[in-house]
Amino acid sequence: MELKFLIFTLFASIVSVQSLKAGECEVCIKVLDRFRSTLPESTIKDHKKIEKEFKLFCKDLKNKENRFCYYLGGLAESATGILGEMSKPITWSLPSDKICEKLKKKDAQICELRYDVQIDLNTVDLKKLKVRDLKKILNDWGEECEGCIEKSEYLKRIEELKPKHTEL
Repeated sequence: MELKFLIFTLFASIVSVQSLKAGECEVCIKVLDRFRSTLPESTIKDHKKIEKEFKLFCKDLKNKENRFCYYLGGLAESATGILGEMSKPITWSLPSDKICEKLKKKDAQICELRYDVQIDLNTVDLKKLKVRDLKKILNDWGEECEGCIEKSEYLKRIEELKPKHTEL
């Protein structure tokens, strides 16, 4: 009886080491889920077509998602390419989290990507944020603050643009 328990415990610990932890590979999983939803039915069984579609999909991505594409080889400037490690499992209908586990074994950086925490402009006190956070808000909106040096100037610019970029 003890031997069975020992074997079961050993097996359970090996399985838990292999699987992803909560929040791990969040960029990978979300990008693959979104990409998979854009694939036409005719493409889903051909890994070469999937790779071609992924390269097109990556062209419009920004920030962490763009970095994910770079790591996989989905961008023209990518140094390496492991697209086959992503495309073939998609043809087998493997879930995104399992694909990301496999990708993590090839390149650990893939699962180190995390989305930035979004700032809720309706509840946050902008005066308590750092200048880099204020700059990030403007950058996320695709806006600039030309000539801004002081925090008060960034705050003023955000307040000017807030009605345009937030929904009430």
